Amino acid sequence: MAAFSEGTPCWVDASLPDVEAGKRFYGELFGWTFGDSAGAAYGHYTQAYHQGRNVAALAPKPDGRMPTVWGVYLHTSDAYAAASRIRAAGGQLVTDPVAVGPYGTAAMAADPGGAVFGLWQPGTHDGFEVQQQPNSYCWTELYTRARDAVDVFYTHVFGYVAEDQDDAGTDYRTWSPPGSVPGPATAVVGRSLITDAFPEAMPAHFLVYFAVRDCDAAAATVRRLGGRITADPFDTPYGRIAVVADNQGAVFALLAEPSAEPGVQA
Repeated sequence: MAAFSEGTPCWVDASLPDVEAGKRFYGELFGWTFGDSAGAAYGHYTQAYHQGRNVAALAPKPDGRMPTVWGVYLHTSDAYAAASRIRAAGGQLVTDPVAVGPYGTAAMAADPGGAVFGLWQPGTHDGFEVQQQPNSYCWTELYTRARDAVDVFYTHVFGYVAEDQDDAGTDYRTWSPPGSVPGPATAVVGRSLITDAFPEAMPAHFLVYFAVRDCDAAAATVRRLGGRITADPFDTPYGRIAVVADNQGAVFALLAEPSAEPGVQA
């Protein structure tokens, strides 16, 4: 039985110009350690671990013109079938499905609004060994201007069931895996809109969140390590959030849940 449901985020990685600098930054921020590089055959892809369990990866950008970003991969039981659904629903394949040794099959796609995401069909690598805990992945949100098109697209491709969050004060929707009862307990992805409050040049994108014990302390560490704060820590019903960028420009978010105890990062 698969560890992840269809369309559930199962992995994240950062495409960076300098992986060694990334290891220093995230090693200090999250306490991550790093395994030996996978070598040239796999593009020197470097696994990140927290307390011995894999949580993410850092990858060197093969082309300097590519964006420096955190990317999210959505689980699929059949990458080729998912790629076919993506095309039929008005999306595009950035890279067609390809086997990554024994680890699994990967593809990169763009939705009708232009947001890029990955597909992952597991082989020996299922995805996260730990998540929803401090210093690991906890959430992702799609920011788009093409609300109607992407709502139809993701429902068609992954069978998501939706719930609109009217109490959020904005047009915000959460998606749960097919066959589940939609709601906070089952939601795996959020969908928000890029409004006039955002820079005009901001592209559609997925924002990756990492859980922390103390959002303010983690944001201060980002700044100390040469990163920047793009949205200062603020309170939400789901916890205290900050949006930050590492010292190479990759943007991500920090979330301290209401039950999290402030203090030194674990």
